[in-house]
Amino acid sequence: MTKKIVMTTGGHVSPFERIKRTNDAGVEFWSSRDLAEVLEYTQYRNFEAVIEKAKLACFNSGRRIDDHFADVSKMIEIGKGGKRDIKVTLLSRYACYLVIQNADPKKELVAHGQTYFAIQTRRQELKDECIEEERRILLREEMRRHNVQLADAAKGAGVIQPIDYAIFQNHGYMGLYGGLKQEDIHRRKGLKKSQKILDHMGSTELAANLFRATQAEEKLRRDEVRGKDAANRTHREVGSKVRQTIKELGGTMPENLPAAESIKKIETKQRKQLGNDKTAAKKNSE
Repeated sequence: MTKKIVMTTGGHVSPFERIKRTNDAGVEFWSSRDLAEVLEYTQYRNFEAVIEKAKLACFNSGRRIDDHFADVSKMIEIGKGGKRDIKVTLLSRYACYLVIQNADPKKELVAHGQTYFAIQTRRQELKDECIEEERRILLREEMRRHNVQLADAAKGAGVIQPIDYAIFQNHGYMGLYGGLKQEDIHRRKGLKKSQKILDHMGSTELAANLFRATQAEEKLRRDEVRGKDAANRTHREVGSKVRQTIKELGGTMPENLPAAESIKKIETKQRKQLGNDKTAAKKNSE
């Protein structure tokens, strides 16, 4: 692991940048011991109480504590060749933001830290939002393509009429969403009947549905399933298997994931931005 120093505007180095580290995968983190020292906590046990408050704030915000706080042990030398373990918490940028918010406001660097981590966290959020939008667009397009293939496989199994295919699709949703049908999912997510469920899924939920669709298609073809009832049963079984996998991995059940902004709005926004970029490029070339 290496410490990474980043120069801020004016050539100054923020003390919080100075203690930032990156792991071998390039992920940034902060050591609670370093942060406590910068914030002038002479007794680390007092800083541990701040970390616990930050963890509670993280939980209350709906985020996984383990994604932002990693409790580890570190061996240090204590003189005369002796060593002992000390507790250290590795903190994400968001975790640092929460720690700073719960730190002693009378300490001089706390106010500076609040500004620093608020700005940096917001920058990261905006970056993450762009990544999420791109991921959603790609997964939604894949979902469109694979739904066509799934419909073809279902047709080969005997699901011919539109009403039968709607029932077939509902069985897949019921497996993945714990018995909920499309109309139930609409209500649970606060969507209108005219809004398509898939257009309001985040990337995690889209990925789960894409896995359901691809595996259902393969199973229908591989097992040479025949008959509407058998096809419906197969689709529901596949959905249930995907749900079980999510549960085993400790993930959030799809019905509990929030509805996202319409992907159509994102696509419109991107087309508009592309048009603006082309106009700007043309003006610059003139």
